[in-house]
Amino acid sequence: MSSDATKVHNEWRTTPAGRFLDGRIKSLILDLTVPRAGERLLDIGCGTGDHLALFRKKGCDVTGLDASPFLLDLAGQRLGHRAELRQGRAEDLPFSDNEFDIVTLITSLEFTEDPARAIAEAIRVCRGRVFIGAMNRLSPIGAQGLLMTLFNPPISTGARFFHLFGLAAMIRRHLQGIRLHWGSVIFLPWGFYHFAAGLEELIPVMNNPFGAFLGVSFPVTFSFQTIQEPLRESVTLNAERPRPVTEIVREFKHGS
Repeated sequence: MSSDATKVHNEWRTTPAGRFLDGRIKSLILDLTVPRAGERLLDIGCGTGDHLALFRKKGCDVTGLDASPFLLDLAGQRLGHRAELRQGRAEDLPFSDNEFDIVTLITSLEFTEDPARAIAEAIRVCRGRVFIGAMNRLSPIGAQGLLMTLFNPPISTGARFFHLFGLAAMIRRHLQGIRLHWGSVIFLPWGFYHFAAGLEELIPVMNNPFGAFLGVSFPVTFSFQTIQEPLRESVTLNAERPRPVTEIVREFKHGS
């Protein structure tokens, strides 16, 4: 996002419609992440740090990652020394296993080269819960082809958009049988928000698949991991001549 586009976007957020929609989205994010003071949070694709600031106000210890040095610089100006900022890709996170209580991908999965890999990496570095916020292509706005114009400036034409069923399939590829918590906001035709925003608040949010902004959260079980290959061969123990174990167990999960 260029400096001019960032300026336009910030100006749009000060309009009545912009403030209303921004508030609706952030309320859904907080309802599905339930952040608690002292928790460590990673926002993947943090951009200018808007959501980092949201979680910082809730008392979280926040870390942001983005591929753009320009956006990270803006995030640094916004948050000062109150956030750790790293440059990197969602598909190859520079963090240890189980490092964060909350991991978020908020309108950033749309721009990844490999969304399934990005989700797998989010799960790997998480020890609590993951939240994905995405533009919903099955919403009325999405069906009209207007998702790219939902925000100002418009989202790049290179973005891919998702729906609940596709996200659920990618998540359950890594966590079979996991229970998802989800909801959505922004249900009305785009032009309605300039004069009839109150109608939006009458529509149920949770378990509603038709909003233009879709939020999905799910728990991640804490696990211990090492960096080596899993044990594939049994080892015979000999009291007279102990034999060394030549391979290291990669993963022990609680309860196994």
